[in-house]
Amino acid sequence: MGKRMEVRISGFGGQGVVRLGQILAQASVNENLFTTMLVSHGTETRGGYVRAQVVISDEPVDSPVCENLDFLVAMSKAAYNKFNPLVNHGAIIYEPYYVEVDKSLPCRQFSLDAREIALKELGREIYANVIMLGYLTRLLDGTLSKEEILKVMLQKIPKFHEENKKAFELGYQRAIG
Repeated sequence: MGKRMEVRISGFGGQGVVRLGQILAQASVNENLFTTMLVSHGTETRGGYVRAQVVISDEPVDSPVCENLDFLVAMSKAAYNKFNPLVNHGAIIYEPYYVEVDKSLPCRQFSLDAREIALKELGREIYANVIMLGYLTRLLDGTLSKEEILKVMLQKIPKFHEENKKAFELGYQRAIG
């Protein structure tokens, strides 16, 4: 791996943001990497602001604070607008249903219509987060293995394994390698 990697996933309550952070953090630990995870959310359970940030490194992590994101997964307009200034050299994966993209940013940006894909292919918007996870996993290739992330995902999401595996693959196959 060779360095510290910062990932922030953000959106609103009910989108599975925290779950994605948990999956990345656990997969990192399982692959003998150092990791930290911080979660922040509003007082509302659903609909309020939520973020999970994960730091992954092959050396001890001196601070869990993310200030120079390698990856931002923005599942809401507020998340995109609030955190895109922290992505200088990294990449943003955003949900175009909720986000108006700022083309002037210096980073790579990937539009992933996970909500629409989830509705069309699986009949429920609830799988959008796993589609995002599959896409992010492809971009993380070389840091975390697809197999480990899938294994942890199936442990952390105890229901609808076949649907979640399909959602993961839908995102993974859409990512640019």
